[in-house]
Amino acid sequence: MEIDALPNGNSPAATSTPSPATTPAGSTPVSKAGQLSESLKLEHQFLRVPFEHYKKTIRANHRVVEKEMSSVISGVSQAADGDLSQDDAVSHLNSLVSRLQGLKRKLEEGNLAEHLQAQRCKARIDHLESVDLENVAEWNNTRVKRILVDYMLRMSYYETAIKLAQSSNIQDLVDIDVFQEAKKVIDALRNKEVAPALAWCADNKSKLKRSKSKFEFQLRLQEFIELVRDGNSMRAITYTRKYLAPWGATHLKELQRVFATLAFRSNTECLQYKALFEPKQWDFLMDQFKQEFCRIYGMTLEPLLNIYMQAGLSALKTPFCYEDDCPKEDPLSQESFRKLASPLPFSKQHHSKLVCYITKEIMDTENPPLVLPNGYVYSTKALEEMASKNNGNITCPRSGLVCDYSEVVKAFIS
Repeated sequence: MEIDALPNGNSPAATSTPSPATTPAGSTPVSKAGQLSESLKLEHQFLRVPFEHYKKTIRANHRVVEKEMSSVISGVSQAADGDLSQDDAVSHLNSLVSRLQGLKRKLEEGNLAEHLQAQRCKARIDHLESVDLENVAEWNNTRVKRILVDYMLRMSYYETAIKLAQSSNIQDLVDIDVFQEAKKVIDALRNKEVAPALAWCADNKSKLKRSKSKFEFQLRLQEFIELVRDGNSMRAITYTRKYLAPWGATHLKELQRVFATLAFRSNTECLQYKALFEPKQWDFLMDQFKQEFCRIYGMTLEPLLNIYMQAGLSALKTPFCYEDDCPKEDPLSQESFRKLASPLPFSKQHHSKLVCYITKEIMDTENPPLVLPNGYVYSTKALEEMASKNNGNITCPRSGLVCDYSEVVKAFIS
């Protein structure tokens, strides 16, 4: 996994080789330590996701306690102020005790959930602290598995992701439970149900409000559209007064457009309103939810696998990669990699490198290029091997030209 940079023409290593006496002691470990330090800076999401989940669990438990205790205190006040008989007072107090016992069970479950989240945060911190130059290969192997699990979860391959995490014993290092939470909402939207998505919005109301998200508003609009589609005009009007009216001050134009569907109906041929009834609106809501979900948990919108691969492809992408004769050994000869690299700029090559078509090795002073009479260029090593097998003759693999190897060498020397 760890790649050392190759020296270029301006590098001292390319012009001279220092003797052991002049090589600074420990220079290689320092270089690798620096690479390791830079690599750890990419682990922001790795720590933030469980921390955000931990905070969400704490807030949920706090809301439960506030709600239940407020109800219990209110019930005690009513019993104290009311003129109840002894039997009614006992019955009322027993109901309050039962409610407190239920709260205790909820607190125990909440405490367990908080403990698990805290344990997950600690496991990830310990994992980052455990990396050193001695175990970097093993640590990078675990990192690759984490990235693969992240990709599978984002692509909805949940069962495969779970099996990989379990077989590698990295359950605390991946976010399976977080993505399973998102799966419930995505599955509901795919089935054209907005209730789970609205419940999710209620749980994350403060964060969505701070980011000025329109996701809840878009869900409400879609629910209104579905009522119009079913012909429930009166229910749609009632729904508007209850749920959409509060958005009028900030989203009046969008509301006016959607309200017009009461007159145009779902079978309209007017493109402006027909688009509101198309199934792709649900796909748009799913994409919008994924963006809001990633934003709340501090995740990248793109899978980590794509980001890491684009980092590598950015160094390989050249105009030659998109030509028909691009060698199969080049990753960008494959359409999937080309699509992934399409938004990337071309790599800036300060020094050209000639690669032999036959051996795929770089041609340099130790293995100089030789030009055939037809203009094709191959490495000396490749032509020597070909000549040794064919009594001094060489055949151009791309044009079929046959010539004498000694003549090619003479022309190169002259």
